[in-house]
Amino acid sequence: MNNQPLAYRMRPKKIEDVVGQQQLIGKGKIIWRMVQAHRLSSMILYGAPGTGKTSIASAIAGSTDLSFRILNAATDGKKELQEVAEEGKMSGSVVLLLDEIHRLDKAKQDFLLPHLESGRIILIGATTENPYLSVTPAIRSRTQIFQVELLSEQDIKTAIDRALTDKENGLGNYNIKLDQDAQTHLAIATNGDLRSSLNGLELAVLSTKASGKKQQIHITLPIVEETIQRKSMSGDKNGDAHYDVISAFQKSIRGSDADAGIYYLGRILEAGDLAIAARRLLVIAYEDVGLANPNAAAHAVQAVTAALQLGLPEARIPLANAVIELALSPKSNSAYMAINNVMTDIEKGGTGDVPIQLKNTRNWGKTKNQQIDYLYPHDFPNDWVAQAYLPNKIKDKRYFQAKGNSKYEQLLFETYNKLKENQQKGLKD
Repeated sequence: MNNQPLAYRMRPKKIEDVVGQQQLIGKGKIIWRMVQAHRLSSMILYGAPGTGKTSIASAIAGSTDLSFRILNAATDGKKELQEVAEEGKMSGSVVLLLDEIHRLDKAKQDFLLPHLESGRIILIGATTENPYLSVTPAIRSRTQIFQVELLSEQDIKTAIDRALTDKENGLGNYNIKLDQDAQTHLAIATNGDLRSSLNGLELAVLSTKASGKKQQIHITLPIVEETIQRKSMSGDKNGDAHYDVISAFQKSIRGSDADAGIYYLGRILEAGDLAIAARRLLVIAYEDVGLANPNAAAHAVQAVTAALQLGLPEARIPLANAVIELALSPKSNSAYMAINNVMTDIEKGGTGDVPIQLKNTRNWGKTKNQQIDYLYPHDFPNDWVAQAYLPNKIKDKRYFQAKGNSKYEQLLFETYNKLKENQQKGLKD
């Protein structure tokens, strides 16, 4: 058998074979249109590991019959970049997937820039870091930036089914029975990382002996749990328990039951889902506790940071601190509801234009018969002056409605109401 990992062998050769990321490569979407028009431009793909950055690059190259090379910005040097540039010079263009592009140093960057300008190298940078913060402006200005999303459970199941039936690159030459709950665990326990799911599947197959008259390799849930070193939250067939436990975790803390919150945290961590526990705690801190206890939200951020640095099993300790504090804190979803109401109004449209005095100064004076003087609050007593900030169509909207479950939030709401009243009075005068 080919010694290359299953995930590598199953890498798509054309854009239609990419699993997930339909917002980028689906029919009619931006990367699909680039390929169809044979008008490729350099780009940066950023997102979590195993979500398809390399697959998209490989599929782009395969769909256009261009040469495809992979380098790492941290470990490969100028010599390797020169070899790619020479290949691009000979063939016209070459697609270069440059992994960890955020670690590209100045010497390599200076070498690459003219080749990006000429089109000899079509760069596809891959990174798990936010390129707006980690990639140099010179590279960003010459690339399109696309965010790659976590793959869904169904996306990963689709890829698993392909791998099980593909006789050329997959496991189709084996007689495999994969139990439904085992497949579901492969799809959800790897947190959207298709590479981990496929390589876990391959290890399970290669380490399990065929048995029975049909010499069948039977992959059960316990085998998958051992292979990927993550326990299932439950032995249910459809994987609903995974989402049920996460839901119960948030609802218990929202309901101020510290014991239940700690219990469901333990269930999640026992399944090895540290990332899910951390992400959910941050959501709870700002959605459910919010302005009623901002200190608890800040403490949750600190706890999550510590947990991710420590890793399991020690990560359980700071997370347990956060769960108890969040569960026993006063609750308010006022900020959550405020931004939801704003987004609803924006989606409906018709909220109006930015007031002229708030616009960039380059636009001042373009509209006749309008007051365009921006009043600088720091020039006035108490650093405040009555001035219109919302668009005229929604000038009387009040998005913030406090619950008043803590003195801190009540104080904010009193200040909010006082400023609104003074603003309305000042604008009428």
